[in-house]
Amino acid sequence: MRLGRSSHFSRRWCRRSRMARIPASERRAALVQAALRVVSQRGIAHATTRAIVAEAGMSLASFHYAFDSRDELIDELITTVVAREQEAVLPDDLQGHDIRDMLEAGLLRYFDHLRADPEHEQAMLELTQYALRSPDRHPLAVAQYARYTELGARSLAAAAELAGVVWTTPVEQVARVLIAFTDGLTLTWLVTRDDDVARAVAHAAADALSRMAEPR
Repeated sequence: MRLGRSSHFSRRWCRRSRMARIPASERRAALVQAALRVVSQRGIAHATTRAIVAEAGMSLASFHYAFDSRDELIDELITTVVAREQEAVLPDDLQGHDIRDMLEAGLLRYFDHLRADPEHEQAMLELTQYALRSPDRHPLAVAQYARYTELGARSLAAAAELAGVVWTTPVEQVARVLIAFTDGLTLTWLVTRDDDVARAVAHAAADALSRMAEPR
């Protein structure tokens, strides 16, 4: 019996020793990825600190080395997912294309991103609902959509510069319309998994948004 206990404590010491050698940034990233999986698969109600560390294969102590609270982790999760969306939709060098084609290309890039990893957007929808149900977390939803608006405005400004057009309304307002289209595309595809309908939404959105621009 003493040998069994000695072996158990030895394994625990080895795991803690290995975890102590993991840089804090890597530990945080691993916990964010684990939280993303838990939220998307089981919902925010089940994304307890214990569930997240179990998914990450870490101890509770390791969690508290990386984050002060679950809410701090959730904040970082949102920041991480929005940053990935930014990489997915910012325009490539499309010099010579008109604004409508650029818009459709950007929306289709977003759709490719959604199809490749639907867990990301499913988790974001779950987090939005969580924030809306919790008055003290409502600013989290506001911040989330502020990031979306910032990302959309940057993408639209870059596209307009390449296409040689100007937006006839403030670019932040155009960005909010773009977000409404992408929200609809996201939720519809997550429910139906109908690629053709999603591409039709991207086509219609590009048509509508392009009418909010005019030649420079």
